[in-house]
Amino acid sequence: MIAEDLPLPDDLDLLKPMIRAMTQKAAVLEDENAALKARSADADERVKRLLQILKAYDWARFGRRSEKLETRGPSDDADAQQAFVFEEIETGIATLKAQVGKGRVSDQMRSPRPRKALPPHLERVEVVIEPEDLPEHAGKQKVLIGEDVSERLDVIPAKFRVIRCPAAQVRVHGVGGRHPGHRPGPHHRKRPADRGAAGAYRRLEICPLSGHRYAMLCRATDGLPLYRQEGIYARDQVEIDRRLMAQWMGRVGFELEILADHVLGEVLNGPRVFADETSLPTLAPGTGAVKTAWLWAYARDDSPFGGSGPPMVAYRFEDSRSGDCVRRHLHGYRGILQVDGYAAYNKLLRKGGGNDGPRLAGCWAHSRRRFYELHAAGDSQVATTTVERMADLWKLEAEIRGKGPEARAAARQAVSAPIVAELFSLWQKTLPRISGKSKLAEALRYAIARREIFERFLTDGLIELDSNIVERAIRPQTITRKNSLFAGSDGGGRTWATIATLLQTCKMNNVDPVAWLTQTLERIANQWPSAKLDALMPWNYRP
Repeated sequence: MIAEDLPLPDDLDLLKPMIRAMTQKAAVLEDENAALKARSADADERVKRLLQILKAYDWARFGRRSEKLETRGPSDDADAQQAFVFEEIETGIATLKAQVGKGRVSDQMRSPRPRKALPPHLERVEVVIEPEDLPEHAGKQKVLIGEDVSERLDVIPAKFRVIRCPAAQVRVHGVGGRHPGHRPGPHHRKRPADRGAAGAYRRLEICPLSGHRYAMLCRATDGLPLYRQEGIYARDQVEIDRRLMAQWMGRVGFELEILADHVLGEVLNGPRVFADETSLPTLAPGTGAVKTAWLWAYARDDSPFGGSGPPMVAYRFEDSRSGDCVRRHLHGYRGILQVDGYAAYNKLLRKGGGNDGPRLAGCWAHSRRRFYELHAAGDSQVATTTVERMADLWKLEAEIRGKGPEARAAARQAVSAPIVAELFSLWQKTLPRISGKSKLAEALRYAIARREIFERFLTDGLIELDSNIVERAIRPQTITRKNSLFAGSDGGGRTWATIATLLQTCKMNNVDPVAWLTQTLERIANQWPSAKLDALMPWNYRP
């Protein structure tokens, strides 16, 4: 119906409410249009950056050899490492498209291209979906009127097993039947993959859920870049381009972003948070050079002081290591923040000693490492004495682990407090008598300057002696970094952080990441309500 055909009342009193309603609707549409324009402009700018990275990558491959992109791997692996750039760019672009379209399918879908069939030697598992048996169908015979057959690649993760070979075996093979009927199979239902590149496979779907979860598991938890996964698939004559897998990563990363944000919120709900950061080399747009980005980690584990909260970790990808990053991540947090000696965390404290920021607690493990290096080299008796006395601190911590905060604090006052006082006395007496440029002097200054945050564990049973909890959570990401050499783009780095948050939290809760991913992606595809977001968390997983 066009505007001229709309029935309008002649009564002015009836016409006024209609005009006001239309005006309000027009204002809402204008606001939505402005928001879409802003989102599109932001996406255009980020796509421009990704294209700059892509040009740098092309120049690295095909430009003059003297200006090729430098990598830290062996020369014969340089091409493979540069190829990692491309998969990260594809991941970032796929995430941008998801953000601009809010996860909806574009109206301008490209025409499907012919896809290669899956290799015939692979095992085929027939899954028949029978129609529902309704009361009105009682006594009627089913008639096959048609069927849709689709194939999708499924992956069974590697596992160990024992093959037994008895002297004789008897096998009875049964013949399975199938009832005629026609009903769309489960792979025809709507999924996150349907809105991405994998949806273009239509009847031949290479990797809806299984491939997604397998690629993500290998990438985020096993440190296996996509170009290496591409080679693994090829060994079984399965051709899946890493560009397609990168697009899967971007699409699924977008779907899981809200869950990763929820994990960070739950981390900050705890009375104590561990924080750490590690470098993440990233390709700088338009330069062909590698810049240093950072992966921040925030972990929570209440079990050492007898708490019932589940363990978890949240990662955030940033371009810098400045205090502004951690201030933005931990905005409003008022609990205990246990960190190493990095000065950026001090910016969270309110000037003048106010109570608007977290309470910092130090990590004795960082100090011990400095003394242990000197002790192992046999360079200092003071370092040896320090390491030996510190061992008694960790011995007590093992004995009181899992007890309540009050019991832990009382035990530390009785045993640890005298040891700590003895160590600081030794350090302060030693420092003036040695060269200020020596390694021992550096270790002493590091410990003495942090005395206040080092001693807080003596009176607060919530505080740990070290921050090894977050270091264990960040170690798998450093392995991935070593294998990948650099993240290809900012978008790829953010997706990396999102996926790693959820899969590492699965591992911390002894949950199978593949099983959790399968269930969670299926729930999201079936329009899981946002009000029940906590039920999707790894610690609430139920098979």
